[in-house]
Amino acid sequence: MSGKTGGLRGDGEPGGHGGDGSPEDGGSPPDSGGVGIPVYAERVLAVAELIPPGRVMTYGDVAEWLAGEDPPEGCREDDPGWRVGGPRQVGRVMALYGGAVPWWRVVRADGRLLPGAELRAMEHYREEGTPLREAGRSAEGHIPRLDLRRARWDGSDPVRRG
Repeated sequence: MSGKTGGLRGDGEPGGHGGDGSPEDGGSPPDSGGVGIPVYAERVLAVAELIPPGRVMTYGDVAEWLAGEDPPEGCREDDPGWRVGGPRQVGRVMALYGGAVPWWRVVRADGRLLPGAELRAMEHYREEGTPLREAGRSAEGHIPRLDLRRARWDGSDPVRRG
């Protein structure tokens, strides 16, 4: 884990939601340098960092992954920091703290790109060769969707570090 957290990366990319990153517009708070980050959030971000370039996991996939982990030594399963959340909790973590990790690799289950961050995400997907499906002519803005059948990562293949 990089230890960096916060809503905006150094390059200004949002960690989960569009906007200027201010809490007022529903964006993310400024980088907190790792101070006060909940244990659950750190766990979500650690999974996001494992996803290889060109692959994705849904919010639900991340929640399921975390539900299968054993607590670290000295941590009880009923510890509030070890709680297991569902897809919405994973999405909330990504919205608040995801800017320090490859946020574009944690996605919606329907393959639609994150509203407000579509163009930035598309840049990453094209750079990494993430499988996409062409958008239908009726699709708003003709923005492609992720091809989850081909892009989804289940953690079983080796992690490629670049």
